[in-house]
Amino acid sequence: MRASDVKPITYMKTHSAELLAAVNEKQSPIVITQNGEPRAVVMDVASYERMQDTLALLKIVAQSQEARRKKRWLTQEQMEAVVRKRFGI
Repeated sequence: MRASDVKPITYMKTHSAELLAAVNEKQSPIVITQNGEPRAVVMDVASYERMQDTLALLKIVAQSQEARRKKRWLTQEQMEAVVRKRFGI
């Protein structure tokens, strides 16, 4: 995190339009501090949505790994049979 990416809450209060313009232009989050402590992160919507998509994929991978560890998984052939049966293929 660069020093330019950290702003006090008073900066956010007095320069909100500039802050939003910078966040959207750089597509880099800015940490907002209060009393010298980090309290919030301001980021552009596209970056936020990419982050949410990434987290969703990581969750799916983790769930898949857990299912495999517990032997709760199907081979490709078994899955194809399930799909054929379910959809009448």
